[in-house]
Amino acid sequence: MTLRVGLAGFGLAGRFFHAPLLRGCGLELGAVLTTNPERIAHVNADYPNAAVVADMKELLAHELDLVIIASVNSVHVEQAIAALHAGVPTVVDKPMGRNLTETLEILKVSDETGVPVTAFYNRLYDSDSLTVKRVIQDNEIGQIFRIDSRFERYRPNLAAQSWREQSSAEEGGGLLLDLQSHLVSTALDWFGPAELISASVRSIRCASDDDVVLVLKHDNGVDSYLSASAIAGAPGPRIRMLGSNGALVIGELDPQEALLRAGKVPHDGKWDVSTKSEARIIRGEVVSDLKVEDGNYARFYELVAGAIAGKNEWPVSKAEISAVATIIDRARELNFRE
Repeated sequence: MTLRVGLAGFGLAGRFFHAPLLRGCGLELGAVLTTNPERIAHVNADYPNAAVVADMKELLAHELDLVIIASVNSVHVEQAIAALHAGVPTVVDKPMGRNLTETLEILKVSDETGVPVTAFYNRLYDSDSLTVKRVIQDNEIGQIFRIDSRFERYRPNLAAQSWREQSSAEEGGGLLLDLQSHLVSTALDWFGPAELISASVRSIRCASDDDVVLVLKHDNGVDSYLSASAIAGAPGPRIRMLGSNGALVIGELDPQEALLRAGKVPHDGKWDVSTKSEARIIRGEVVSDLKVEDGNYARFYELVAGAIAGKNEWPVSKAEISAVATIIDRARELNFRE
């Protein structure tokens, strides 16, 4: 049976991530919620068989097997709760809520209704994330004690049309809620539970927070240094993981986002081109190649479809979602006190 999906929002996340990944996994996009004339035109051009609706009531009137919330962060709670009360399993783009309170509100409704919900942490399926996990599992660089994980860019001028860059934290904007959510979720996935011990959350361009550094101390002894910046004139490597027997260095993200933005789509849940990051192991002056895992965001929706069919667990658990939201909230508290 082909799953019919309703998608709330058709901006960057909806159009270039969720919709093509759904198509690449054989799921049907049945209806899209957007009132923006330009985005309505995009839906009609890209998915002519999908209905375009103006609100959640209209979206949920369609016979749907899954709802995806890919709208602005400020409406995640009301839209997700509406879908859950309608009995439809739901995926909420990261962050699930603007804070821990909103996140727990969604999770509570899921518990009360018995309708599943999960968060779209697609970076768990980046080539770099999967390669890090394999290097840890295979003990390729010994005991891990530190990792630097970064999403750093140099964009000195604000993007006029970007609500993430223009909106306040209360409205759901900023890198703490955006890219740091990915950095925290992957760090917890790699090394397990952690305490936030330091946070710097600031705005260099006088809009939303655009330079955010968090330091986590994991229960297993690893320290994670997580940097998200839009104003880094010399971006560091995507990953530098230090172990007792060398270092793993990954310079850049894998090409999946670029492929999706260019209109490419996976086929039968897999890419037909390489989606590997460039990675190496360094031991002083000795540099070695290593096996690099292929990235595959489509795996997220394969797991979602499997969970709906009762074949596997949901790709991101409620405990994982709560853990990320707790650290994000704690970062604001620490930063405010400092």
